[in-house]
Order: sequence, then structure tokens, then C-alpha cells
Amino acid sequence: SEFYFQNPLEIIKIWEGGMSFHGALIGIILSTIIFSKKKNISVFQLSDLLSITAPFGICLGRISNFLNKELIGKPTEFFLSVRYPNEDFYRHISQIYEAAFEGLIPAILFLIIYYKFKLKNGFITSLFLINYGLSRIIIENFREPDIQIGLKFDLLSQGQILSIPIVILGLYLLYICQLKQR
Repeated sequence: SEFYFQNPLEIIKIWEGGMSFHGALIGIILSTIIFSKKKNISVFQLSDLLSITAPFGICLGRISNFLNKELIGKPTEFFLSVRYPNEDFYRHISQIYEAAFEGLIPAILFLIIYYKFKLKNGFITSLFLINYGLSRIIIENFREPDIQIGLKFDLLSQGQILSIPIVILGLYLLYICQLKQR
């Protein structure tokens, strides 16, 4: 945006909000590549370990969003819902959906897969990326879009659009790790 070109220091003021998973993911990918090269560790071996632990953090973050009444769900009559103070209707618990499907369930499954099966390096990373991206694309349909952004093309939220490349990257890594490492 033009604002950030004129005020580049505003980008690093994460204490004023705006830190999203997608930006954090880019930072994690870059720092993982740099660290693995510097320490002569397989980037995929390291990223698999990060992909096993990251869902726990995502789960806790989404629970925090719920408790702070952030990233609220769309109005619903679904039996699993919440009514916030000063509202006369119920909302989807989209933060809890995300805590479960981006966090808790994959965390447990990735741990089981890692210890139970002998997999090629990068496999869990690709599963993490595919799962996160698809879960986010689906669950965002139950969440209010960011007021300042709205929907793009009157169809997709910013989170959904940014999650499409994550799914593509996950599929590409799955291809690389499974077919090219033979």
C-alpha cells in the first residue's frame, strides 16, 4: 500500500496489530532456510519438526482470539455458537473451529505420523501447509471478514486469498519430497 511506502517503519510496529499468520510464515520459512544452511541441517528435516510443533501454537493463538472476542464468527443458529455481550444473536465459534482444525487435530496427527511411520523429509511440512491452507480457506466462510479489508471480488477474504499459495506450496513440496527423493 502507498501508506507503507511513505512510512516504512510502520511495518515493524507489530504491537499496533496487523501481524498475521501469513507474514509470520514467510519469516519462518526464510529463517529456517538461513538457519539450516548455517548449521548444515536438512531444511526439510528442520521444517518437519517446526510443522509438528507449530499447530500447538496456532491452537493457543486461536483460543486467545476467542477469549479476546477477536476474529469473530458470522451470525448463526448453529447449536455450537456464542452470544457476545451487547448482541442479540449467536455467532459461529470460528476461532475454536480454527483451533481444532489448524491446531489441535493436526498437532496430534503429525506427532503420530512422525513417530509411527518412516517418512521422507518434508512430508510433514507439506501436510502442514496443505492442511493449514485448506482449513483456513474453509473456516473463513464462517468468520466475519476484516472490517478494514472486506471481501475481495465480493467472494474471498484476504486470509483465503493468501492461503491459496500456501496450499500450492504444500502440494509442490509434497511432489518434491515424494517423487523426486526416490
